[in-house]
Amino acid sequence: MNATQKLDFLIQDKNLDADLKRIALKVFHAERITFEEGVLLYERGELGYLGVLANYIREKRHGDYTYFNRNFHIEPTNVCVYDCKFCAYSRLIKQRDEGWEMDVDGMMDIIRKYDDEPVTEVHITGGVVPKQNLDFYAEFFKRCKAHRPSLHIKGLTPVEYYYIFKKAKLTHYEGMKYLKECGLDSMPGGGAEIFHADVREKIAGDKCTAEQWLDIHEQAHSLGMRTNATMLYGHIEEFWHRVDHMERLRQLQDKTGGFQTFIPLKFRNQGHQMSDIPEVSVIEDLRNYAIARIYMDNFDHIKAYWAMISRDTAQLSLAFGVDDIDGTLDDTTKIYSMAGAEEQHPGMSTQQVVELIKNVGRHPIERDTLYQVVTDYQDHVFETAKKANYYSLPVVE
Repeated sequence: MNATQKLDFLIQDKNLDADLKRIALKVFHAERITFEEGVLLYERGELGYLGVLANYIREKRHGDYTYFNRNFHIEPTNVCVYDCKFCAYSRLIKQRDEGWEMDVDGMMDIIRKYDDEPVTEVHITGGVVPKQNLDFYAEFFKRCKAHRPSLHIKGLTPVEYYYIFKKAKLTHYEGMKYLKECGLDSMPGGGAEIFHADVREKIAGDKCTAEQWLDIHEQAHSLGMRTNATMLYGHIEEFWHRVDHMERLRQLQDKTGGFQTFIPLKFRNQGHQMSDIPEVSVIEDLRNYAIARIYMDNFDHIKAYWAMISRDTAQLSLAFGVDDIDGTLDDTTKIYSMAGAEEQHPGMSTQQVVELIKNVGRHPIERDTLYQVVTDYQDHVFETAKKANYYSLPVVE
């Protein structure tokens, strides 16, 4: 059966709970589900039921297309003024001898390293330190664009921008406008965590608020920039906190239309102050992806990071609403591996990513940052004798 037939079969099931049937009918008719229905899906939606609904939406939007891209990742520092309880990556200022702090020349050395590679994007994110300020990033963005004008700069999160703009005494709009003029093209989605203040205060109470995070994205959208959004799930939050988080994103997307991709990020429990909290199961991962696809009806894409959740789970996620699994990696990013992700030294060639997608019956598409097709790999024949090239791709968006 195809996705439509499976959904129709589900709706005709006389044993299906009436509330769940009502939601299935809404999905079939492309009607928005409510906050209460989102919570109900978390509380009563079984994996098979959620998969049918999410895959129906996924295939209506994208068919079998599954996206990945080739970029490289720069982490300017892992030293940070903030003390997020779930972070195994950062080092506080007083521990800076355990971390690294790059200068603009060092970042440009990384840019030049990829001069002969067919990458389309540089992804930049890391810690927050005073010396990496507005002038620091303005200089880097300008030099990067001067060196390689076609390279898309996807840089920093509202956590970093809030600190930078506050020090520079600029409004969010003024700051984003200035950095866009310097060469910034788009913004990743990190730092969102969980928006609700009760949870946010406990896990990341000293960094920007939900309202500040959302406003910086809104200002970027007003300038014509596209951005992504994330949600850190599976720690101390309750199901309704997840729905509250997605609802705030959905409302902003209704207003601006500037978000491209929603990325649920699994809480990993190694090497930080929340290590006593157990991680959720793979079943809960898949349920969460599916509910995100159902609820986030105005987001084009749902992404899962294979390096964070494992290759097998990433393949499974493609039947639960996910249409993007990131791409190849060369272990240049440490944000998830330091917190205990399955892939401690992630690395897949383009051929391996393509085969991973094809092995579950999906259609591999290399995209650029704005989801324009770079290469359709469905019928591509690789030169198997040729040594595979490895490209760094982002882990945090």
